Amino acid sequence: MSATNAYDAIIVGGGHNGLINAAYLARAGLRVVVLERRHLVGGAAVTEEIFPGFKYSVASYVVSLLRPEIIRDLQLARHGLEILPLESTVTPLPNGDYLGRWADHDQTRRDLYRHSPKDAEAYDDFATLMYQLAWAVKPLLGIVPPDPLSPGLRDLKTLLTLGRYARGLDEQQFHALFKLGTMSAADYLDEWFESDVLKATMSASGIIGTFLGPRSPGTAYVLLHHYMGEIDGVFRAWGFARGGNGMVSESIASSARSHGAEIRTGATVERVLTANGRATGVVLEGGEELTAKTVVSGVDPKRTFLGLLDPEELPDDLVEAIRRFRIRGSSGKVNLSLSEAPEFSCLPGGGPHLRGAFSISPGMDYLERAYDDAKYGGFSRQPYMDIVIPSMIDPGMAPPGRHVMSIFVQYAAFDIEGGWDDAKREAFGDAVVDTLSEYVPNLKGSILHRQVLTPLDMQEQLGLTEGNIFHGELTPQQLFFFRPSPAWADYRTPVRGFYQCGSGTHPGGGVCGASGRLAALEILRDLRRRPRGGWADGGSRA
Repeated sequence: MSATNAYDAIIVGGGHNGLINAAYLARAGLRVVVLERRHLVGGAAVTEEIFPGFKYSVASYVVSLLRPEIIRDLQLARHGLEILPLESTVTPLPNGDYLGRWADHDQTRRDLYRHSPKDAEAYDDFATLMYQLAWAVKPLLGIVPPDPLSPGLRDLKTLLTLGRYARGLDEQQFHALFKLGTMSAADYLDEWFESDVLKATMSASGIIGTFLGPRSPGTAYVLLHHYMGEIDGVFRAWGFARGGNGMVSESIASSARSHGAEIRTGATVERVLTANGRATGVVLEGGEELTAKTVVSGVDPKRTFLGLLDPEELPDDLVEAIRRFRIRGSSGKVNLSLSEAPEFSCLPGGGPHLRGAFSISPGMDYLERAYDDAKYGGFSRQPYMDIVIPSMIDPGMAPPGRHVMSIFVQYAAFDIEGGWDDAKREAFGDAVVDTLSEYVPNLKGSILHRQVLTPLDMQEQLGLTEGNIFHGELTPQQLFFFRPSPAWADYRTPVRGFYQCGSGTHPGGGVCGASGRLAALEILRDLRRRPRGGWADGGSRA
């Protein structure tokens, strides 16, 4: 074996978690290589110029959940990351009205009051409680889940820490947290608000990335998960990375390279090599072998345990747990190149609203019907959509006078009846454009190009099993020490020297990066290598 093919650590998959893991390991002095199947790094967080002059954030498209400690530790601003604010969300209504939530609190309150004076009064109380709960839950993002089946000393310390967090909640907060873990988003919001459009728009945060409707139990937690988003210390803040979400990945890759990490694209890993129960390296498509005492998988749990390894090397109960792990895709993406700015009927003309987000979620029944279409093996004929116009925020995303529109879509079943093909993909894209045109009359006539991604496309192009954007559903039975399996939620695996760092581990999906960071700190702990800056602020079970 050539010395050039020998490393301290091999990272399988160049998504944002894999890159973060590599950056932390390289920063600690390890010789690290990242192996990415595609021609560019980033996984689902990529920017591509699919059509000349038009840059698409192909799949992932906004920034909020990326942990501040990662931005700080890896000096991502120095490496090109600039986050621009998304300051509003407008929900157009079929009757030409709209609901707006704005950066200006008083403007939001006036808009809410138009729909329901009661909701305008309740909104601040709700936001305060969610802020308090997000602040209370936030420390869990930096804790390695304990093993509840056979707890050791570190596990017991973690359980005591969790107990202290629980004791710190007052009665209202404790009851609310319990409800968020068990209720549907719709039922939880019904306890607070009466306006259908407000409840529907807010419940949309509970269905993103899940194969569940707003009335399905467990969706209330996903709502809280998205409330934990933070930009510059502001909770529930969302932004757009200048240059598209690919710049998030590129800035992390640049940081990793600055610490000596090597990144190889066009490098498909066929399997992890093992000997005597220990990882020894990987073999690439074509037969090339690379060796390392540490191998880290940034891909989802099914690919990690059932693809990269021979299941015969794993305990039967783990194999069965991974086979049962729910990873159903529910989302699609449509990216448009436009000859002119979109004109929303509810707010005609230009204005700051075009630099925010638009939510096609006019009512709770609308969302539930959209789910029903997919639940029975199809795609939503009138889907929920979350829309941003990146070129309005960052003009460099399109040629002068032109625009790009990013449309996140639910629902679309991965296992659609009869299977996905070109005709179904185009029909899905047509359903999106037809529905959105009811609110944007000039849309159809301004479309120059379009890119349509189905869950199958996300699997084949981006490596997301079944097209699941979170590497596994964010439901209560798949969180914390259940993610992906109770005995192996600490980023380790039964194969010594083989680790997990993808979004299928705690704390879950979104462009968060905590999985990559925590896995790196656990690897360094096992290697008895102290990370730069010490063990403070995470990386342990206590």
